Amino acid sequence: MAGRRQYDDPCGLARALDVVGERWALLVVRELIFGPKRFTDLHRGLPTASQNVLAQRLRELTEAGVVRRRRLGPPASSWGYELTEHGHALEPALRQLAGWGAGLPLRSAADLSVDALALALRTTFDPAQADDLHGTVQLRLGPDRFLAEIRDAALHLDRAEGRADATVSAEPSTLRAIVFGGRSSAAAEGAGDLAIEGDRELVARFLRLFGRPEPAMGDRSRAEA
Repeated sequence: MAGRRQYDDPCGLARALDVVGERWALLVVRELIFGPKRFTDLHRGLPTASQNVLAQRLRELTEAGVVRRRRLGPPASSWGYELTEHGHALEPALRQLAGWGAGLPLRSAADLSVDALALALRTTFDPAQADDLHGTVQLRLGPDRFLAEIRDAALHLDRAEGRADATVSAEPSTLRAIVFGGRSSAAAEGAGDLAIEGDRELVARFLRLFGRPEPAMGDRSRAEA
């Protein structure tokens, strides 16, 4: 990381920011929390980052041991990026920051990336609402697949496809509008934007497991994940 500005401060926070404090760095980590991605898929999740800047952040994070490059398996064998164990250790901090930021006024009309939406689900999951709920929901969000398992008042959410009690098919923006924006799932289903298969009662409860953050600093405008 030669040539980069450093804080020259022994505090652990300053040392962490020396590694992940550059613009886009933490968002690259966010995009890799749920599994490896090719460069093109990373750029799809971060469309306003230039390819040159994204490549630079990946080089820096690789040098720091946060990210590593490896060959991905079939169906399309190609090179991609994944978090190291050191990189995955950042997830609790990302979730805390995401929860804190979700209470701030929403000023962007851009869509959430599918991985940002998945992180929002993990961040806002309310265990009290899932106390007696057990089941698995397959989320088909555009081309992406996530498997959500609820057991023992905990949510296990992974990028995967497998056997499930119910399947929810929608674009990420539709699921976001239902979970965080107050859109009716019945209305979304009636409009053809949402498809549910299997245990419909499980899906209905699943969609209510995520809290909407309270606005911070006395701001009365609606906060949204």
